[in-house]
Amino acid sequence: MSYIRKQKENMPVVAICYDFDKTLSPDDMQAQGYIQSVGYDVAAFWQEADALAKEYDMDNNLAYMYKMIEKAKGKFIFNRKALEEYGSKVSLYSGADTWFQRIREYGLKQGVIVEHYIISCGLKEMIDGTAVAKSGAFEKVYANSFYYDEYGIARWPAQLINYTSKTQFLFRISKGMLDVNDPGVNDYVKPEDIRVPFRNMVYIGDSDTDVPCMKLVNSYGGHSIGVYSAETGDKSKVNKMMQEGRIKYFAPADYREGTELDTLVKAIIDKTVTAEVLENMHYSCK
Repeated sequence: MSYIRKQKENMPVVAICYDFDKTLSPDDMQAQGYIQSVGYDVAAFWQEADALAKEYDMDNNLAYMYKMIEKAKGKFIFNRKALEEYGSKVSLYSGADTWFQRIREYGLKQGVIVEHYIISCGLKEMIDGTAVAKSGAFEKVYANSFYYDEYGIARWPAQLINYTSKTQFLFRISKGMLDVNDPGVNDYVKPEDIRVPFRNMVYIGDSDTDVPCMKLVNSYGGHSIGVYSAETGDKSKVNKMMQEGRIKYFAPADYREGTELDTLVKAIIDKTVTAEVLENMHYSCK
């Protein structure tokens, strides 16, 4: 079987990896139309899913995916089209609609290729339905997804991503082996041949479910950023992550040009330019 593998570029590559819910969007994607459409209170839906997971020692993500299929019965056809339509209604934080292209353009001006990746415990089909995804904002979306039968009906989870399994995708991005079943991700690659060194990775998230990725990126010299709602101003989660050494920076989830987050990410890109010059000199001296 052949896999699509990205090759090392002539310019440095910065990979910015994002959680989705409450990182790019102010609420869980399922709570922005789907849960209400099946006649459920949002809190009650999550309580039932959590109770199911606890009763059967079940992964929480599998539990909510099962509940989504069950609650849709008799109400609408639970297929990819329906999920993408729900995704099209998901709101984003201010500036996120133009952020991805703006940051790519800024990177190119500095001599850096910027790629955006989603690593989420949400649903791929709903993320794919957002306007930003349809515009080509993301290099790759890693998220939970469904298997569909011959009639196009969702029957079974095809991909499961939880907070610990998120980390595997950082290695895939680093080596350019983006296909989820590509076993080459375990192959040894010489440091100077790595497509995206971890020092050139940025992980942006909002909560404990992002901690394993943040910790991994930090440990290899990358950059982790905790974001919080600019509307509520609640910094409790990012303060906790900062105190525990999980993140290096935090900022309001405001993606407009000139904001604190915008300035921070651009500074990381600028730093990458200098760091890559030094790294290349290091390897050329060997």
